[in-house]
Amino acid sequence: MPAHQNNTDTIAAIATPFGRGGIGIIRISGPLAEGITKKLFRARRPGNSLESHHLYLGELIDPDCGQMIDEILLSFMKAPHSYTCEDVVEINSHSGHVILSRILEVILHHGARLAKPGEFSFRAFKNGRIDLTQAEAIVDLVNSRSEKGLVMASRQIRGDLKTEIEKLRQSVIGIIAQMEVAIDFPEEESEILHSKETASRIKNLLVDPIKEIIAAHKRRKIWLEGITTVIAGRVNSGKSSILNRLLNEQRAIVTPIPGTTRDFIEATIDIEGIPLRLMDTAGIREVTDEVERIGISLTHKKFAEADLLLVVIDQGCALIRDDLDLIKKSQGRMSLVILNKMDLESKVDEIELKNALNTIPSVKISALTGEGIGDLCKAIKDLVINGAEDISSSPLAPNLRQKAALEEACTFFEKAARNTKDNLPAELTAVDLNSGLQALGEITGETTHEEVFDRIFNEFCLGK
Repeated sequence: MPAHQNNTDTIAAIATPFGRGGIGIIRISGPLAEGITKKLFRARRPGNSLESHHLYLGELIDPDCGQMIDEILLSFMKAPHSYTCEDVVEINSHSGHVILSRILEVILHHGARLAKPGEFSFRAFKNGRIDLTQAEAIVDLVNSRSEKGLVMASRQIRGDLKTEIEKLRQSVIGIIAQMEVAIDFPEEESEILHSKETASRIKNLLVDPIKEIIAAHKRRKIWLEGITTVIAGRVNSGKSSILNRLLNEQRAIVTPIPGTTRDFIEATIDIEGIPLRLMDTAGIREVTDEVERIGISLTHKKFAEADLLLVVIDQGCALIRDDLDLIKKSQGRMSLVILNKMDLESKVDEIELKNALNTIPSVKISALTGEGIGDLCKAIKDLVINGAEDISSSPLAPNLRQKAALEEACTFFEKAARNTKDNLPAELTAVDLNSGLQALGEITGETTHEEVFDRIFNEFCLGK
């Protein structure tokens, strides 16, 4: 692949985020890693060689001037027993932008080059230490927004999805082998290839398991990516107050003046263990002010894109067209109607509201006093989880790329099952099975195009 084509280079990068901290780590990988290290490192207890998987205390110096840069802890991992399956050195120094940059500068000066984003993990993949599902899980682990997301990502790194895909591939190969025999010995086809039995095998061994894995994609989005949640409603319904109450801080400005919120305000929060990306939006109403008009237009855009809709109704006022329009637009979506201001006398027509809600759940709260906030959090959890909270029974959670490949494979396998059941020539079924096998290979990286590798590994940070 173009972005990482030279695997004979020795690469180096800072593996920890810039900023103040106790420790910073610089990672080196490649054939010159040990040689470069011997030039720069002066061990507290001098020796002629670095033993693999040992930790050494000493000084890192600039060989050109003999000046000490920092006191460090150094570890050396001999190939192939390292993250990249190459010689790897990790330098633990004091943290700070200047000192880490200085150490990296000296390393680059003496034979290494700066690693590209994700290049360490790409080398681990190319050298067979991990497959593509495990590489992608590393990004998920770093970006996970919940504890359950961490569990799911760690299982992917362990190789659970890889194992399942390999099991599917072996099943395909077994059925293809049966097909090939039927093709090579057509006079014995009726004995070798029983159409209903083979169609049933394809369904039970391939189609059904793949559909189960695809269904788990929804859980992945919840626990690893978080739920994009829009708080929408007419002006002065209490949207900003609800945001502040959920965050337990004064994040949004709250005034009795209509149109205070003109842009959307975004914040991330954990509600009952579920990561939500909350967005407070401009209040819906007819306006002539151009700035507020743009804000309302943005509200409609975010409303259409959201995973979860929280429609806020001011129960201290009668329902108006703006309220009813928002509820109508929420039908068929994951949505919850919040009847705010329960500390005031309700002026909402209950029959009119019930007819408008249809199947949309509702909850009463007071953003002012905090009453009902616990009920709101529980209602959000129940709505989002919808019976899928337990992830222990199905640790497989494909990302969007993997899901698309699984759907492609499933389409080919379903076609193969139909053709077999309809007694079409075995050659047609074999073609579909081979196409499905190739789609499965795209998941683990065996048949993946190089541009896909570039897109995946460019999501990694430097040093990973």
